[in-house]
Amino acid sequence: MARGGQGLARVAVVVRAGAAPLWWCGVFTAGVGVLPPGITGRRIGVMAGAALFLVGAAVVALYGRRRYTALAGGAARAGKHDVLQDRAVTVRTWRRGHRWWLLLAFAVALAGSFAVPAAAGMLLAGCGTGLRLKAAWLGRRERAGDALLWVRVDWLGRYGGRPAGKAVKAYRSTGIGAGDAAPGGTRRGTPSSV
Repeated sequence: MARGGQGLARVAVVVRAGAAPLWWCGVFTAGVGVLPPGITGRRIGVMAGAALFLVGAAVVALYGRRRYTALAGGAARAGKHDVLQDRAVTVRTWRRGHRWWLLLAFAVALAGSFAVPAAAGMLLAGCGTGLRLKAAWLGRRERAGDALLWVRVDWLGRYGGRPAGKAVKAYRSTGIGAGDAAPGGTRRGTPSSV
């Protein structure tokens, strides 16, 4: 890293990194989970799962918005020596850091299907949807402010996934064309300069 620069990861990419694994883990678990009738029966399990899906999506999407807003409001411009981390590297870091948690969540959801079919899997899918909604909300903020939000990599925590955690003191910002991810953390066609 050049002369005092910091490694920066996109906030929306970190948030979005867990969406797909949680969604697919939840969908698969819910699909397998409807096979055993469970203690409650399939109908009650699926209805409970639908409610848990909605609650999980809402809680994850709304949790911490005040903190994100405060950090975004105080974002300083990134320096010319700051290194912008690629989207793929950020996603890979998050998924490596959380792989055992994802495996544990999958196992617990699958085991829970024998009591309440599909419910725990639908909750996982709801959490993944909530992360996607939160990333989309961040993307709308980025477009409105015409600036992308970045966080220091060393502040993301041990597992690379706390973009609004206690260790995060402030965000950095760049122009809307910086990096290889579009507002909201989605893939961009071709990378642009800062």
